[in-house]
Amino acid sequence: MRLYAIVAAGGFRRHTTYRIATAAGVFTNTVFGAIMAYTYMALWSVRPGLGGYDQSQALTYVWLGQALIMTVAMMGGGFEDELVERIRTGDIAIDLYRPADLQLWWLAGDVGRAAFHLLGRGVVPLAFGALAFDLALPADPRTWLAFLLAVFLGVLVSFSIRYLVALSAFWLLDGAGMAQMAWLGGVFFSGMLLPLNVFPGALGEVARALPWSSLLQIPADVLLGRHTGWGLVGAYGFQLGWAALLLGTGRLLQAAATRRVVVQGG
Repeated sequence: MRLYAIVAAGGFRRHTTYRIATAAGVFTNTVFGAIMAYTYMALWSVRPGLGGYDQSQALTYVWLGQALIMTVAMMGGGFEDELVERIRTGDIAIDLYRPADLQLWWLAGDVGRAAFHLLGRGVVPLAFGALAFDLALPADPRTWLAFLLAVFLGVLVSFSIRYLVALSAFWLLDGAGMAQMAWLGGVFFSGMLLPLNVFPGALGEVARALPWSSLLQIPADVLLGRHTGWGLVGAYGFQLGWAALLLGTGRLLQAAATRRVVVQGG
């Protein structure tokens, strides 16, 4: 475990070097957050209580989305591009020779990346939103701790999805198509555009049952106090269930994929 802790710390430090990109990202998230906030205000003024949220809760949801968009990699852009390239070039053979588990190695690095983006790109947009708009942020620190745990579980689910996407390169040789499909799923079914509670009928039921709802919808509802007591346990169980299922599928696919690796001369 010490090895993976070092890898996670390295993932955090690696992203601290991209200072200009981080500043540009903070600015972009803040601008888009303001645009979406005013859009939500117009929508909720016409449909108050939409999705079970009042306007203040809806605005909080907007800024949480901007704070978490990179943390849980809703639009991709984490380790998967690098892993796909290593598979394509054959450098994955070097990774398989390491005295470390391939999946845990990349997971540790992704956790470090997520921690950096939560602090580096998440805090400022949320703080700006709290200053510029009337947000429904909780005062109880236990709610914030429950929210951070939900975010961590969301990172696990996000990683497991993107790991499966990256492993598809063993068969497809280019993961661009699968990455694009995952990007569309992450944006739409995470609730990034609209809360999944707003989706009507069967579409809403299906959207809330898919793993992408763990990325934003569940953490946001935890912070807004919509999951408490056994409901909170159930929300965590939903995220853990999807994480376990997808990580397990990743292990099976990894085992099948590595049997395809042929290294010249050995």
